Amino acid sequence: MNENIIAVIIGIVEGLTEFLPISSTGHMILVGSLLGFEGEKASVFEVFIQLGAILSVLILYRDKFIAMVRPGTINIYGGGLTAMHVLAGIIPVMGVGFLLHKPIKTYLFSSHTVIIGLVAGAILMLIAEKAAGRPTTRNVDSMTIKQAFWVGLFQILALWPGFSRSGSTIAGGLFFGLSRKAAAEFSFIIAVPLMLVACIYDLMKIWGQLNMDDITLFAVGFVVAFVTAYISIVWFLRFLNNSTLASFAYYRFIVAGISYYYFFLR
Repeated sequence: MNENIIAVIIGIVEGLTEFLPISSTGHMILVGSLLGFEGEKASVFEVFIQLGAILSVLILYRDKFIAMVRPGTINIYGGGLTAMHVLAGIIPVMGVGFLLHKPIKTYLFSSHTVIIGLVAGAILMLIAEKAAGRPTTRNVDSMTIKQAFWVGLFQILALWPGFSRSGSTIAGGLFFGLSRKAAAEFSFIIAVPLMLVACIYDLMKIWGQLNMDDITLFAVGFVVAFVTAYISIVWFLRFLNNSTLASFAYYRFIVAGISYYYFFLR
């Protein structure tokens, strides 16, 4: 298959799944295996196009990011969502991710671990929906730093591919009084610094593998991931106004079942 077509397909997969609670990493591993797009270049490509997804969040929530980081001052303790909330939400997973980065990359990036993560994450989401009472925090700007920290702890689960960063954080938010929309928006916002650091870290380690001949491939994937992620986020927030996470959990069970059959039974 032509590599530019592969770039479009994987860019769409990245954009659609990065911020939905269905695991972008899991889908990228599974789709990459199906397309035969694996190896060093595929790893660099998949890291790079995440920057397109990050850009979509920066544009959608530019007012909140500008409010947090103004010229000459950083909003740490002011009203609304602050830099302290973001720090509380990302420090737990950054610490664990830094310490366990090598074993995670070595042992957890495979089809069977993704299938386990898809199922476990789906169960967590269903439990969170069942356990969640009436939300005490309906708007992301009303979150407490304590809530942000607890959501950040749940995000550690997403270090297991297939678990889903979005699914873990939204489920954590439901357990601690956030509405689905508030939990989702906080998940999107804390994804920016977290994914940016992770992408830069990975790209620095594999920068020497980049080839000028691959510029078109990377550009296509980046643009497609950006556009698709933007549309995906807007749709998802509207969906959460009247719906639960249950449909995403059932979808994960289906994907896990199909993947298990394809990779291990046929």
